[in-house]
Amino acid sequence: MLKSRKSNRLPDYDYSQDGYYFVTICIKNKKEYFGKVEDGKMILNKCGEIAKKCWLDLPSHYKNCILVEWIIMPNHMHGIIAIDNTAIAMVVTGLKPVTTDKQFKKYSLSEIIRGFKTFSSRCISEINPDTNFQWQRSFYDHVIRNERSLLEIRGYIQNNPIKWELDRNNPENLFM
Repeated sequence: MLKSRKSNRLPDYDYSQDGYYFVTICIKNKKEYFGKVEDGKMILNKCGEIAKKCWLDLPSHYKNCILVEWIIMPNHMHGIIAIDNTAIAMVVTGLKPVTTDKQFKKYSLSEIIRGFKTFSSRCISEINPDTNFQWQRSFYDHVIRNERSLLEIRGYIQNNPIKWELDRNNPENLFM
């Protein structure tokens, strides 16, 4: 019998509701596919640029998704996603835009991250078929509940490359 996997999500929490969410998405086995940190700055390689493009394209596919802050690291990424369901889907009919609330879907955080992983994996595999690129299963999330927490997490994301030498995701730190 397969061992059932414990969910990382908060029980009974609606992850499609308006709010700010901090996510960390890791590459399987902490392989460094996205580039390297040099002098406290992240230098993206081709795979890192693809991940960046796919990340920045998320609001085109998920209309309730706003990218607040993010960083791609050698083997993982951090981001703050705001879900805003007050955005109104618009359809152009002749010269006048018309709201169509029926066509507006409330995407959950899990659906948005699943889409990012799928899009980026497909694009990386197309451009570099010899890689065995895979995201780690699931992702870490934290519901940001106040302005102070939002500011602290933004600082953490912005300073992530500077602290790479100490990062637990840095493969050089596995045996420390």
